[in-house]
Amino acid sequence: MHRAPTSLFMKIAFVRKAYTPYGGAERYLAQLIKRLCNQGHEVHVFAHRWDSNGTPTEGNAPVFHRVPVVKSPAFLEALSFAFFSKKLLQEEAFDIIHSFERTLYQDIYRAGDGCHREWLIQRRKMDSWIKKRTYWMNPLHRTLLSLEKRVFQSPRLKKIIANSQRGKEEIIRHYGVPGGKIEVIYNGVDLETFHPRNVTLFRKTLRKELKIPLETLVVLFLGSGFRRKGLDSLIASFPQIKKEVPQAVLIVAGKDGIQSYREMAKSLGVERNILFLGPTQRAKELYAASDLFALPTIYDPFSNACLEAMATGIPVLTTRANGVAELIYDQQNGFLVQDPLNPEEIAEKVLAFYMSSEKHLLREKARNTSLPLDLDSVLNRMIHLYEEFRR
Repeated sequence: MHRAPTSLFMKIAFVRKAYTPYGGAERYLAQLIKRLCNQGHEVHVFAHRWDSNGTPTEGNAPVFHRVPVVKSPAFLEALSFAFFSKKLLQEEAFDIIHSFERTLYQDIYRAGDGCHREWLIQRRKMDSWIKKRTYWMNPLHRTLLSLEKRVFQSPRLKKIIANSQRGKEEIIRHYGVPGGKIEVIYNGVDLETFHPRNVTLFRKTLRKELKIPLETLVVLFLGSGFRRKGLDSLIASFPQIKKEVPQAVLIVAGKDGIQSYREMAKSLGVERNILFLGPTQRAKELYAASDLFALPTIYDPFSNACLEAMATGIPVLTTRANGVAELIYDQQNGFLVQDPLNPEEIAEKVLAFYMSSEKHLLREKARNTSLPLDLDSVLNRMIHLYEEFRR
């Protein structure tokens, strides 16, 4: 039950299982909370764990509520978070409850992780027939599908935020949600943090640190969930790339197991061309040190990393299965791959970039593409939606 709006200020609850300032979605939420607090709104965060260091404010401080979970097995973690967050939310009255998770009690849901049903369909492209047959029996998938259905069909839910037109279409197609209930708000990017000036600031020193010559072609892959994001195909493209550009380097950064990818690179004879850095907090330096950002993903609602690279002036190679592809025109402001499982097509696009005589225009257009998605503008649009919601 909502409070009666007695003033211009709002009491808002956010739901996010793990709240930290480090991931793309997490940075977005941290900045949104910071802005609301600085405007004097009362903000509550319902999370199982959090790191509030990334949310300094000049106004009210956000109030954190710990949501207990059953940590194992995984399906019980998802289910228990949904159950206990609802229980805690019902103990207070809020003007708006905005969930970033598939939960049971929200007014607004941001489908930042996409549509799980669509992800299961897309992953069939890369899984064995045995694994395909187990999707619908896996208790985690069944739980997420059940929660997803309950979210989208909840009579309480007033608005869904999709971060791409593709995401909106998936929700309509799989769950029959009326299009007017879904608003597309692309992810935002901090245009000052991710700026072409970083190339001047970091490129030379970081390449020296990594022992990469300045004239070398550097392709960057950054993210967690390597298999979903297409690292297999990207590594498999490097023998073809190496034939044309023997010294080309692929930097792989992010949190995931790397041993099988090291072995793959060795078996293909490109182990000297691939540098595995592991988890990193130096994203903006890595973008600046690179020539091309590659994310041949199987499925990604809207990659923040791609947007950050473009804001830095680094062209992006990705697939049409990535929501950010809606902003990219092939070989004009970036590169689009039709088949994420086709290493030859990926290699052709990388080499097209390398052979281009207009790299400076590609960089300029990449940056220009990001300008309308300035984080300030995106956050203001979200806050305006809250204000409209209250009326």
